[in-house]
Amino acid sequence: MRTIVLNTQNLVQDGQNNKLIYRFPNSVSFKDNYIAVQSVVLYYSWYNISAAIGNNLCSYIWYSGATQITRNVVIPDGIYDVAALNAYFQFYFLQVGDYLVNSAGNNVFYFNFEINPSAYAVQLCTYQVPTVLPAGYTNPSGFTLPTQKFNPSFIFPVSTLNALGQQIGLNALLGYPSGWSSGLNLGGATAPYFNANVILGKYFGVTYSYTLATGTQGYLSSTAPNITPNASAYISISAINNPYALPSSIIYSVTPTNGIGRVILSEPPQFSWNRLIDGSYNQLTVTILGIDLQPLLINDPSMSIMLTIRDGNESFTTK
Repeated sequence: MRTIVLNTQNLVQDGQNNKLIYRFPNSVSFKDNYIAVQSVVLYYSWYNISAAIGNNLCSYIWYSGATQITRNVVIPDGIYDVAALNAYFQFYFLQVGDYLVNSAGNNVFYFNFEINPSAYAVQLCTYQVPTVLPAGYTNPSGFTLPTQKFNPSFIFPVSTLNALGQQIGLNALLGYPSGWSSGLNLGGATAPYFNANVILGKYFGVTYSYTLATGTQGYLSSTAPNITPNASAYISISAINNPYALPSSIIYSVTPTNGIGRVILSEPPQFSWNRLIDGSYNQLTVTILGIDLQPLLINDPSMSIMLTIRDGNESFTTK
């Protein structure tokens, strides 16, 4: 058996860090040879929200006096969980002045996302914006009290689809329908309201919602959230043809088992051999793909991939 190593030096310099080329010192001929992954080391550094993916846009409706305003939010490219995404929205509110300050000096925001673990859902809560400042509250520069009570209406844009026909918008990450929006609740709630049992809402595709007498509105995602759409990365090698895989060049899967930004070390317990296509080669190309089978945009170029090649007369069980 023979081992070859691909690392940062083998990366194609296109800024995507997903394609490595191993050039043999001399042209080699393969006939009845097999290849397997020995180990993969790379950093968990691919974004889950970005302009390149197409899931970084959303908006919400706000009132300033009697004027309705639509705030179009562009989320910076990054790696977000629900808490980090909610923190960015709060940062945005501070920039545009859509918040109040209570008597304790704490900022008061009027919608937030959070995990609801018992429902396995992402919950959106919106809160009634007052027409009169509550006792001890102050408003920042630029904040004009509305002329009628309302809840901010959060809006997911219509989702685009990936190469497999799957939704890839922000709604898909959080488990909401494409193009969905929360209620504006103009004038404020007059009585508590519940639209459906949470179990029916979750499993029949209807977003469960409720309104409290205080005007607070809550919503649960209607499908399981997919905050990490590329939870695995596929290793594809140019010189194989696996008729049982799509694409036919996939040889291995890498799944992060630790936190974002940490090193991923993946070593198969046993080699999974794939036959190399017979022929003469001066190079091998290794591509790292996402769940949608498209090249995965990786931010950190530090990586190492070890491959093992064996002749047909060598043992399959050796590692």
